[in-house]
Amino acid sequence: MNEETKKQRKPFNVKLFYRRTCLIVYDIISVILASYMALIMRYGFEMSEIPDHFVDPINRFLPLNIIITLIILYLFRMYNSLWAFAGETELQNLVMASVLSSILQAVGIQFFRTPGQQAVPGSYYFLYMFLLISCIFASRFSYRFFRSLKHKKQNKKNSISVMVIGAGEAANIIIKEIVNSNFSTMVIRCIIDDDSGKWGRFIQGIKVVGGRDRIIECADIFGIDEIIVAMPSISRAELSEILDICKETNCKLRSLPGMYQLVNGEVSVSKLRDVEVEDLLGRDPIEVDMDSILGYVKGKRVLVTGGGGSIGSELCRQIASHQPSMLLILDIYENSVYDVQQELQTRYPELKLVVLIASVRNTNRMNWIFEHYQPEIVYHAAAHKHVPLMETSPNEAIKNNVFGTWKTAYAAAMNGTKRFVMISTDKAVNPTNIMGASKRICEMIIQTFNKHYDTEFVAVRFGNVLGSNGSVIPLFKKQIMAGGPVTVTHPDIIRYFMTIPEAVSLVLQAGAYCKGGEIFVLDMGKPVKILDLAKNLIRLSGYRVDEDIKIEFTGLHPGEKLYEELLMAEEGMKETANKLIHIGKPIEIDEMRFFAQLKELKEASMNESCDIRPLVKEIVPTYHYEEAASSEKN
Repeated sequence: MNEETKKQRKPFNVKLFYRRTCLIVYDIISVILASYMALIMRYGFEMSEIPDHFVDPINRFLPLNIIITLIILYLFRMYNSLWAFAGETELQNLVMASVLSSILQAVGIQFFRTPGQQAVPGSYYFLYMFLLISCIFASRFSYRFFRSLKHKKQNKKNSISVMVIGAGEAANIIIKEIVNSNFSTMVIRCIIDDDSGKWGRFIQGIKVVGGRDRIIECADIFGIDEIIVAMPSISRAELSEILDICKETNCKLRSLPGMYQLVNGEVSVSKLRDVEVEDLLGRDPIEVDMDSILGYVKGKRVLVTGGGGSIGSELCRQIASHQPSMLLILDIYENSVYDVQQELQTRYPELKLVVLIASVRNTNRMNWIFEHYQPEIVYHAAAHKHVPLMETSPNEAIKNNVFGTWKTAYAAAMNGTKRFVMISTDKAVNPTNIMGASKRICEMIIQTFNKHYDTEFVAVRFGNVLGSNGSVIPLFKKQIMAGGPVTVTHPDIIRYFMTIPEAVSLVLQAGAYCKGGEIFVLDMGKPVKILDLAKNLIRLSGYRVDEDIKIEFTGLHPGEKLYEELLMAEEGMKETANKLIHIGKPIEIDEMRFFAQLKELKEASMNESCDIRPLVKEIVPTYHYEEAASSEKN
């Protein structure tokens, strides 16, 4: 035997041989036991009543019956299955093997019966089949049963008491998985559902104890550690109401992502997610007319600047799904844009995707890109957006935001771009920081360019987006994970919030509406107190505010204000077909003076002016800043 053959031979498994031998011996005993017990049961356990002419053929056929049954069990993989994980398939195989063995026994006994003797009663064969199934079932599934008891006993020491809200199909699947799992440390104590017809009934042995009015009471009675909201079809407004009650229990909250999980059969414990702050916003996700977006993006060459950022990357995702002829992603930071590239190449293998590393401040590079690729639609998301950082580096905000926008917009105009959409901010309204003031100047540039070039230039203004780079939510989460404190600048500070996909879908639809020169304003809903956000996030994480996790007030950052506005008072507002998108009336600008001021501003920023804010205020009279912050910190 050569060396290669030796390597290919599997080593002898003593443990497996021992288990199979034990199962074979057990099955032999089971066949013998079933053969005689079926006859004993047939005669009511009165052995003296059993005729010898019934026993004789059974005795003579028994050795052959054992051999036949063992072969059948082998063919149905009764010696190869992993019985620790036995399920429906193994049970079906077991039953079919036993039924086949019983049928062959009924046939075989006839050949061993003395001619003229009475046949063995037909009921005997059914009893034999029942006993054989029972014996084999006990041997195979008892291992799983005792193994499950062992694991549950071990896990019970560290068990998590769970309340499930919802008594529908999704809840049933989740409860079944938790109850039947050998490894889950969750123990479901009770179920809550508003349907009074389900109160007092049981799902997988767990009682439905009442409606949402009993959530707080039952959390205390049953010592609940975690609440699972298993209601994927519920509206966002109703979910918000339930979560408002749940957060008073100091339990950790988890939920299913959405109804599609149930439709696709994807409901499982692994699909549960932590409840997020956006679940508490109290409104359903914003819907847009996707056909209008598809109509002007499909088949077009589209460029997204700042495509690696939170807004830019989501723009790329949604545009990619609308079948552009080419998607160009431009960013100065290669790591983030590389991640977006890999994601889109995987999801849209047919997409013609071009990724460009470039700075919008580089005139020659931007001109070459527009000349070479000739984009038809541009979404300009590249900008410095972090308010406190820009307060300490105001010249960089001007160079990147103002003149980066100028150069990109000019390159677009010179190369026949049909539509240019600039991403603006609510901080451009009556700005108190250099970032907001710089974006207001960008809006003025866009409106001015629109008057002189064929390209349709527009701006879209919206507030804070949940989960974006620089958002307070990721910061709060990190602080909670670290044990606190959670830092809030002021107890009365408020902000408008929207999810990134919502904001981007509205930006795309605003782009479909544009005729040139508009400032589109997105309806952000009701403003939210940042202090309430912090408290809710602490409670949703299963902690008590100011006991487990403290909140500290740090004071407003330089340039930060207590509230944000979406429209300047003199702009006015006009509705569009989408009631969540409004158009601000353009403000008249003295263009000659504006261009002269921009020239002076450019020279000052390039010369690293120590006090560029007064020049900015000349251009944006509504800009207000603290004198103490007017000198740049290096």
